[in-house]
Amino acid sequence: MLFVAGIIFFCFFYVSIIFNPNEAADNMRKYGGFIPGIRPGRNTADYMNNILTKITVVGGIYLSILCLIPDIMISGIHLNHLWLIGNAVDTGLTNLHMRFLLEGLNVNFYFGGTSLLIVVGVAMDTVNQIEAQLIMRHYEGFTPRSIMRHYEGFTPRSGRIRGRRSSF
Repeated sequence: MLFVAGIIFFCFFYVSIIFNPNEAADNMRKYGGFIPGIRPGRNTADYMNNILTKITVVGGIYLSILCLIPDIMISGIHLNHLWLIGNAVDTGLTNLHMRFLLEGLNVNFYFGGTSLLIVVGVAMDTVNQIEAQLIMRHYEGFTPRSIMRHYEGFTPRSGRIRGRRSSF
């Protein structure tokens, strides 16, 4: 239970550090954006905070399940020590021929739930960084004129290279 509570807590902690609904609502109002049916300003911030809370709860539960699946498959769910419900759950799962949930499948995993979560997170971040680098490499501008004179499509006025998709 502490494991799941820690995952959900740190989901909320991370979201609170990364995204500020008040600042996002102010930026939307400054640039003329709005959410249909919601008044700009404080109401928008409250609406965004409400939606963000719902998404974070679902995401935290999903991450908790993702981290618990390997542990359940390795050693099972040990609920017999829980007061009031432990013996009832054990008896109920045994009667349903689902004893494997209590005893596990005795599978060997090389990654636990937490390390699997970290590996997937790092892989996704790496893919995002590679995509950002590829987009940056195709960016037009910030190139010195002396180097760019040798390339086809160089315009001496601006010091930029016209790309294949450029309309200028």
